[in-house]
Amino acid sequence: MKSNRFWVIVLCGVLLGAAVAAVMLRQRPANEACVYQDGVLIECLDLFAAAGPYSFTVESEAGVNVIAVENGRIRVSEADCPDGFCVRQGWIGGGTAPIVCLPHRLVIKPGKTGAPDVDAVSR
Repeated sequence: MKSNRFWVIVLCGVLLGAAVAAVMLRQRPANEACVYQDGVLIECLDLFAAAGPYSFTVESEAGVNVIAVENGRIRVSEADCPDGFCVRQGWIGGGTAPIVCLPHRLVIKPGKTGAPDVDAVSR
């Protein structure tokens, strides 16, 4: 009888620990995305603040990128770069990898407002 009670307590402890870990490690969607040109911050956008979809243009000596924001996500919708990888990457949001346009030296980096710029390894 005592043995069964012991295993029930152990199982409850493991389940409670797993639930706490799942809540703490759950990845939340990015609140903002920052647009950089040549490593210089151009603008940080709140992806959920807009009343509707909108787009804006980032121009440099290297070329033009049109950036679209919609419903908590962001993408490069048009670019005059020769390879067009940034356009084909599509929508990002939720803390995914950044969009990079190497010919125009443009980076769109998603993240949470006020989040430190470190990863789990460097903590």
